[in-house]
Amino acid sequence: MKIEFFNVIPAPIPENDITNSEIWNRNFSLNSSNNYLIYAESGKGKTTFVNIIFGLRKDYSGKVFINSNDTTKLNKSEYSELRKKKLSIVPQGLLLFNELSLIENLKIKNKLTEFHTEEKIHEMISALGLSGMENKPVGKMSFGQRQRVAIIRALCQPFEFILLDEAFSHLDENNALKAMELIKLEAKRQNAGIILTSLKDNYNDEFIKIRV
Repeated sequence: MKIEFFNVIPAPIPENDITNSEIWNRNFSLNSSNNYLIYAESGKGKTTFVNIIFGLRKDYSGKVFINSNDTTKLNKSEYSELRKKKLSIVPQGLLLFNELSLIENLKIKNKLTEFHTEEKIHEMISALGLSGMENKPVGKMSFGQRQRVAIIRALCQPFEFILLDEAFSHLDENNALKAMELIKLEAKRQNAGIILTSLKDNYNDEFIKIRV
């Protein structure tokens, strides 16, 4: 997958943030053969950047192309197909069904894609230290636990890029490393790329670093 930005400026955004950004009002492309770290302090537009790619924000000037398709010309059905088969996301707000259990949240997603076996889903639950919580309502979990559920959910589909919007913000170092390893393994298996947003430039050279 190739994602191209041409002179994109979200509204509203301070002129100073545009001048100092490597993203806004620039021309660049992201290729799914690579992993990217999009970093900046709060309020610079990291979530906006992710939401523009995922089609949740339309309030910007400039152009965004996905596989040479102008995203402003994609209808709801076409964007839905992208989200089902080519773009996965862990949004900052997680958007889980809090009244449902951990396993119910995952099964809802996997039923749409029929991507993983039940055995594989339980392997991922175990890998992220959530075994024994399968029937616990997500709304009664800590935010860090919910982040791990959202990560597993995002892996329950095919993708060419996975978008991680500060997906490890409430995880300790050990759990963050486990989560990243699981994501990298699945991305490698699918020949997919990772787009990760973070407050800090704190990842190694596996990621191409771009400052918002």
